Amino acid sequence: MDATTDADTGAERGAGVEFVLDPATLDVHADCERLRELGPLVRVEMEGVHAWAATRHATLAAVLAHPDLSRDIAYWDPAGRAAVRDGTAVRRITFDTSMLNAEGEEHRRLRGPMARVFNARRVEELRPWVARLAAERVDHLATLPPGPVDLREQFAYPIPRDVITELMGIPPAMRARVHELTDVAAGVGDTPVDVTEARKVLYGMVAEIIEGLRRTPGPGLISALVQEGELTGKELLDTVELVFIAGHVTTVNLLTNGARALLREPAQLALALAGELAWSAVVEETMRWDSPIAHFPMRYAVRDLEIEGVRVRKGEAVVACFASAGRDPERYGARACRFDAVAEQPGHLSFGHGRHFCLGAPLARLEGEVALAALFEAFPDMRLAGPDAGTRPLGSVLGNSTRSLPVLLGERRT
Repeated sequence: MDATTDADTGAERGAGVEFVLDPATLDVHADCERLRELGPLVRVEMEGVHAWAATRHATLAAVLAHPDLSRDIAYWDPAGRAAVRDGTAVRRITFDTSMLNAEGEEHRRLRGPMARVFNARRVEELRPWVARLAAERVDHLATLPPGPVDLREQFAYPIPRDVITELMGIPPAMRARVHELTDVAAGVGDTPVDVTEARKVLYGMVAEIIEGLRRTPGPGLISALVQEGELTGKELLDTVELVFIAGHVTTVNLLTNGARALLREPAQLALALAGELAWSAVVEETMRWDSPIAHFPMRYAVRDLEIEGVRVRKGEAVVACFASAGRDPERYGARACRFDAVAEQPGHLSFGHGRHFCLGAPLARLEGEVALAALFEAFPDMRLAGPDAGTRPLGSVLGNSTRSLPVLLGERRT
């Protein structure tokens, strides 16, 4: 969607940073509103790195599918690459050597093995199993003493964690330690922590798991990838870590954000419980209105190009602002900043668009539908544990959710 207006205007706008994407922000959506006001492509700073931010739905759709915007870090200007700091989310994402940052035939080679596992038909076959996991977590909630319960920690986190652990084939003897480390990576608990060391240790454990399965094959995706031998050592490590972390952390945010939205919108919750509103509609509206990912790096211009009247020069980086695009009034009208699962859903970009569309979308949708239905059907009178419940952000430039979601469960419906 290259615009035809004067590119020099965009070039002048790119001269300096217009907005800082702050991981410590107290209100991601207020930041996103300001970004949209500044324009469709805004010059931002993200953990010390300068980039363009695609802030509106149409702009983001164009960026995600643009043939001359690549995820291959080789196209990033060396000065931009040099500005990436160790221990940042930007570094973890941009230096990853999995399918995430590959293009063309390389992307197809790396994505292929995962596509065979996460296709919609095979994922749908998991529905009864996911339902059993959700029922087990509901039973667990019913055993907790009276008082506030952190729904993120006790429900939204364990279900996707256990699903991906089983699918990946993490050896049972290593699961407890892996879960401890991923608790940190997922931001479970109400106290912000530095995830850098935990991610290093987890990466080492992934390498250990791969080597063990190389010697003694077992069930699950990791063993299958090892036996197929299509990926090199670092590719395999990065792919396993990507699928394991991305395969559940974003779904934790989806479940947390969906539960929080329904607790604030009791009329829509009542419709869902009465069967008049599909749980799938709740999931899609949650993805649109409160995207589990706020801002995601990077795509790089392989040549000079124009988008929305802004000249993006060869080698410059572009950030995808999913939380901002999901509340764009140009796309969603008067309901843009309002959770409304009853209204017709014109589609969203929170699973991506184009060649890098999220492989895990079918699984995330399934988990969202099954888990939210099980939770609220068991505890229809649940309510937030106070006016400030669910208001502490994750403290991440990537993720968009609350660090905890304290609720009062109420009586369990039998």
